[in-house]
Amino acid sequence: MIDNDTLVVFVLAALVLLITPGPAVIYIVARSLSQGTLAGFIATLGMHVGTLVHVAAAAYGVSRLLMASALAFNIVKYLGAAYLIYLGVRSFLSKNEAVISKSRTRKHLLIIFRESIVVNVLNPKTALFFFAFLPQFVDTTNEMSVSMQIWVLGLIFILVGIVSDGLYAVFAGALGDRFKQAGLHYGKYITGTVFTSLGVATALARR
Repeated sequence: MIDNDTLVVFVLAALVLLITPGPAVIYIVARSLSQGTLAGFIATLGMHVGTLVHVAAAAYGVSRLLMASALAFNIVKYLGAAYLIYLGVRSFLSKNEAVISKSRTRKHLLIIFRESIVVNVLNPKTALFFFAFLPQFVDTTNEMSVSMQIWVLGLIFILVGIVSDGLYAVFAGALGDRFKQAGLHYGKYITGTVFTSLGVATALARR
């Protein structure tokens, strides 16, 4: 088993990293502002299903491919950037989220969940982050295998992330409700601008 001291340090380090605003947090906040707290929670869950994919990649060494190959890294990076820009453009062209009928709400939330997974899976820097971060807390002399230790640490990271990102969703959702009460129906423009900006930033980011 992983010793308690290592787990405490890992949770603290993970918390610091998670509460620092990055692409995932910005995505969740944008969804919460434009479509409410529930949409933010769904985006949070989708993001961390995507995180689960990266944990698996780190555990089984797939991340080494992105670390070693500039071509593989760039392919994933540009796919992710293109997807974010596509989401941004689609948001600009869509009808205001405030007029979505109740009969479409469930389907719409499923779309957000799916999009969040894709956004995080297509983020190569997330894969590199886990490849570099998780092994720092792995003990090669432990009776537990390295891959199992990475899985345990990865799942803990995801649980902490769901809590921290969920809090972002709550606060952003409450702020979004105030905007709507004030008659400011600019949700799709906020979302579109954020997604397009993230896509451009991802495309320009260096390896």
